[in-house]
Amino acid sequence: MTRAESKELARDELTSLAAHQALKIERRVSRQVFVGSVAVGGTADISVQSMTNTITEQSEACIQQIKQLEDAGADIVRVSCPNEQATAALAKIVRSVNVPIVADIHFHYKRALEAAAAGAACLRINPGNIGSKERVQEVVKAAKDYGCSIRIGVNAGSLERELLEKYREPCPQAMLESALAQSRLLEDCDFTNFKISVKASDVRLAIASYRLLAQECDHPLHLGITEAGGLLAGGVKSAVGLGVLLLEGIGDTLRVSLSADPIEEVRVAFAILQALKIRSRGVNIIACPSCARQQFDVIKVVQKVEERLEHIREPITVSIIGCVVNGPGEARSSDVGVAGGGRGTHQIYVDGRGDHRFSGNDLVEHIVTLVEERAQKLKKETKKELQ
Repeated sequence: MTRAESKELARDELTSLAAHQALKIERRVSRQVFVGSVAVGGTADISVQSMTNTITEQSEACIQQIKQLEDAGADIVRVSCPNEQATAALAKIVRSVNVPIVADIHFHYKRALEAAAAGAACLRINPGNIGSKERVQEVVKAAKDYGCSIRIGVNAGSLERELLEKYREPCPQAMLESALAQSRLLEDCDFTNFKISVKASDVRLAIASYRLLAQECDHPLHLGITEAGGLLAGGVKSAVGLGVLLLEGIGDTLRVSLSADPIEEVRVAFAILQALKIRSRGVNIIACPSCARQQFDVIKVVQKVEERLEHIREPITVSIIGCVVNGPGEARSSDVGVAGGGRGTHQIYVDGRGDHRFSGNDLVEHIVTLVEERAQKLKKETKKELQ
């Protein structure tokens, strides 16, 4: 290699490194707390949460739903505890599942005491509506005694009356002031094992509130766009709001709040994290929207492949492109890929390399088989590493 070639190579490497650094997300530095065995904040993975919508005192139905959420990938599950019957059922629920349970508490401080005793890993409270300073102290004592963390939940829809009078409407400054005032209530009790959320249904309000809070404290932040709506609209609002914050390095755990099956909340949450290359779980499908160049029915194939691969938990990228314009390029960065070719013969890629051609009738079955084989290989490799 000549000196000129060596200099050019060095320049290319520096350019590549600079481009890589520009794409890297610089995570906000926060302290770390634990929700049961799940670390939140610090260098821990961004955890995914959801919430049951069953009646808590109907414990069997609640347990079944939590297990479904576990299987979907939820790291933490929240359960509403509005009455004494609910907290009485909580002990059985906690014993019957593997994920840490957050007890959702509003207004009555005794529910927090009961939930802590029942084994809740975290108490979701608003210290300002728990009652007197003495009651807050009792809740903190219970959290300390039973090893619970706490989430301070500030919501634009339930801000303190004095803040609404001061600011006349929910705004980022009011959200911040509420969060910091409630944090001080816990810190005055010598308790710092908590995380904070400042949720709003207005995406821009939520983003601005989290940005302010991220600058003012080092506590872990629980992200969410509250009351976002149904699966489509709520998923879009959550992807926009949470995506902006996550790209800025803000957020340590999150819940996508949807008026839909809670399992969909988990799926959308992982889709957001996967799109930002923060965390992967299951199959990530890259597919073209289809056009007149397509050599097979892309939309139909993608729909069937998605349905057939819902059971896969290993992180695998699959590209399904209908023609050779973008197909080879996408396939080379995928674990399994297909680029549509003429006369019903398609190029199949495995590990980014052109592996073979496929001209059979059941392209879906062929893709599914290749992905399942890769999933089994990854399982074996993981098992071997753990031994």
